Amino acid sequence: MLDINLIRTNPEKVRQALLKRLDAVDLEPLLALDRKRRELIVEADALKMKKNAASATVKKLDQAAQQAVFAEMKEISAKVKALDAEAAAVEAGLAKLMAELPNLPADDVVAGGKESNAVLRDWGAKPEFGFPAKAHLELCKDLALVDYERGVKLGGTGFWVYKDLGARLEWALLNFFVDTHLSNKYSFVLPPHILNYDCGYTAGQFPKFKDDVFLLASAEEKVQFLLPTSETALISLHRDEVMKEDELPKKYFAYSPCYRKEAGGYGSNERGMIRGHQFNKVELIQFTRPEDSPAAFEEMLGVVEGVMQKLGLHYRVVKLAAKDCSASMARTTDIEVWIPSMKAYKEVSSVSSANDYQARRGNMRFKRGETGKNEFVHTLNGSCLATSRLFPAILEQFQQADGSVTVPEALRKYLGTDKITL
Repeated sequence: MLDINLIRTNPEKVRQALLKRLDAVDLEPLLALDRKRRELIVEADALKMKKNAASATVKKLDQAAQQAVFAEMKEISAKVKALDAEAAAVEAGLAKLMAELPNLPADDVVAGGKESNAVLRDWGAKPEFGFPAKAHLELCKDLALVDYERGVKLGGTGFWVYKDLGARLEWALLNFFVDTHLSNKYSFVLPPHILNYDCGYTAGQFPKFKDDVFLLASAEEKVQFLLPTSETALISLHRDEVMKEDELPKKYFAYSPCYRKEAGGYGSNERGMIRGHQFNKVELIQFTRPEDSPAAFEEMLGVVEGVMQKLGLHYRVVKLAAKDCSASMARTTDIEVWIPSMKAYKEVSSVSSANDYQARRGNMRFKRGETGKNEFVHTLNGSCLATSRLFPAILEQFQQADGSVTVPEALRKYLGTDKITL
């Protein structure tokens, strides 16, 4: 959520920032409700002061005068009640408009969508094959790693079944990520897979993107849903809390399956595991002081790149333009892995900073030691990593002429072999 004081004092600055990611921005309805709310509060407070003053002097009056004052106080009470009710309705309307506004893009994030994304760097060389290379779908079937047909039988389109060495490769990736993040001093969390409405709201996914998740209940006050990413759970760990400054940064990582509706069809370029309703992911989260969030962002990006480099996968780093960032994020940098059969890069990680946007929605603060005042923390998240695209990338980038796949060295101790073959 944005700072209402910033919108009130500098609406044009806010409008211009939002125009980086929105086609049109009209803040006047929101500002009108804000003015009305404050007018109602001032009017109600004046009446309450008048009532209190009358209460303090009524005992000094004769009976007739007291009856007149009591009648006036009763009338004031009714007016105050009506004003409070009107103010509550205005407040609800204002809160709705505020909740719908996306985050302000960082100053160095450019306007536009995917066409304005910028490739910052790449790592490693694109693999070249002196033989007819296979797509991961074919490799998975030939090596008996994934059963797509039975996945569809069990769950429908967008589901699959890992089996034998395929299941072990998936688990090897997760073990590798867990060990890496423990060594980087992140605290390990296994969150619930069923979350409440406040988790979706704090993350910035609700109310606007509520239809993108698998809802388990429809009444808003009782909404539960399957987590689309463990970020949605982790970001609410400190909801409605005030942390100590010396506790920051708080660094967490979590493993969970992710459940996504993924509306739309599954084209030929999205077959296999490139796009599905359920996939595994390890997620990084940090809660920091505002001044520390830029360094935390770079640290998290470095962790992701370090993992990719240990796996030996060719990838690139892309800074997203404003319209390609999710609504809650002020900045996002993607890590995209090369999928040879598609001749394309696919996102395997997004490292993002929300600044204080999620903290305002979830009322997450820290007490500044120097001033004793409470301030909103900054929140950051990064996928490290989603396996459903790493798995295909490993198979395709490391396939051999005999149909086998060389296992990245970093995974061999978990998988117990250096090669996948029939």
